[in-house]
Amino acid sequence: MAQRKLDAAAEIELLIRARYPVVYVESYEETRVLGILQDIADRRGKRLFVWTVTEGLRRYGAGAAAERATVSSRETDPMAVLDIVGRSKENAVFALVDFHPFLEDKKVVRKLRDLARTLKASYKTLVLLSPVVNLPPELDKDVTLVTIPLPDEAVLRKVFDDIVESLRDSPKVKLELTDEVCEQLVKAALGLTAAEAENAFAKAIVYDAALTADDLSTILAEKEQIIHKTGFLQYYRTREDIDHVGGLDSLKGWLRKRGQAFTQRAKDFGLPAPKGLLLIGVQGCGKSLTAKAVSSLWQMPLLRLDLGALFSGYIGASEENTRKAIAAAERVAPCILWLDEIEKGLSGVQSSGASDAGTASRVFSTFLTWMQEKEAPVFVIATANEIAQLPPELMRKGRFDEIFFIDLPKDRERADIFAIHLRKRKRKPESYDIARLGALSEGFSGAEIEQAVISALYDAFDEGAELEQRHLEGALTDTVPLSRTARESIDALRSWADTRARFASSKP
Repeated sequence: MAQRKLDAAAEIELLIRARYPVVYVESYEETRVLGILQDIADRRGKRLFVWTVTEGLRRYGAGAAAERATVSSRETDPMAVLDIVGRSKENAVFALVDFHPFLEDKKVVRKLRDLARTLKASYKTLVLLSPVVNLPPELDKDVTLVTIPLPDEAVLRKVFDDIVESLRDSPKVKLELTDEVCEQLVKAALGLTAAEAENAFAKAIVYDAALTADDLSTILAEKEQIIHKTGFLQYYRTREDIDHVGGLDSLKGWLRKRGQAFTQRAKDFGLPAPKGLLLIGVQGCGKSLTAKAVSSLWQMPLLRLDLGALFSGYIGASEENTRKAIAAAERVAPCILWLDEIEKGLSGVQSSGASDAGTASRVFSTFLTWMQEKEAPVFVIATANEIAQLPPELMRKGRFDEIFFIDLPKDRERADIFAIHLRKRKRKPESYDIARLGALSEGFSGAEIEQAVISALYDAFDEGAELEQRHLEGALTDTVPLSRTARESIDALRSWADTRARFASSKP
């Protein structure tokens, strides 16, 4: 018979019922875990005692203050508290909080091993509660490890609903909450602890005396702290809008159709969450800009993974860094994980066995397996300029939902790009002949058009004049586009994409 998959709280209760002597619970949420242990103790007719190095051992729970506990001690010595647990006749759960530093002491480790044997024949359970796992090998067979995941959507929804209910009758706070807005705000808090989520919701309310869809960015900003601590991920506060991307109508349409794909409504409809995109194309044609714009379009945090930062000189450290980066991305999910110029980060994979003892290959394998099997709503956007440097395994079906090729912009797209950059610089596009500028800039990438506009502005500023058509046309004349200097490589890229990728722009 297949074993049922239990949630962490049910698993801890099962272990206590089965008289497992020592359970190591990994979690940052001390209050939440103690609440779980209290509920279990109440259901099983047990008492819960909590020990900390600052306060010693004390009875925990609603009636603890009024009721005189048979076990009570201000003893803060770790060896002493283990003695108390061993001598106690209580039918109880003993939770030792932040006990992991004391597991460096061989006497404490030996005492725990001795205690584990006696607890097995009793109705007592010892729980070690810590935010990190620090388990010496001597205790591997005596201690059972349970990891408490961060609160899921149901837990955060209860936190959210409790806050909303407390504000329902308040005339000072404006609530504009449809079911869709509530779902968005709760999903934005995924990856936070219950306490962090409560603080984020409170911050959003205090900021403007309201709780509305506009507070989504305030809640997402709370996740920045999680990302900054990894060292491998960068949190991008993007100001780019999808309308800042010129052309690419097919790609934009694909993205807009999937804007609600991470909602419960989409899941109920039978839609799987999108996995990711591989954007291949000519340099400067909007691949990175698109990645930033998707974050704004979907209202999801954008994380940039620095593949080079994952590699370390210590054996096994690179693989561990990769797992940490993936775990951090999953913690703040739903999110977008951006791998810019991925071919550079994976350039050593093919020769990894000879050059770095296989480290690059193992890192790549870890990442590929995660992309294939991931269940967390992390949408991966990878960009590449040199297709020949990409490992073929990366482009296998199942890694990405689609591979898009972004070519040099066509006439009307170049005109749109001119209009976008003129507006950004406080100029009215209708004051210029942008159709002519689009025709004159044949072979220019979007980045080269932007630089032409900037160069024209410098010329006008130097003359003490307003920006005119002649300045823009002069800047185009002075520029030699990449399409001329790298014609062969661009032609080869187009030839590859013709049968292997989907074009980001509609063919005229």
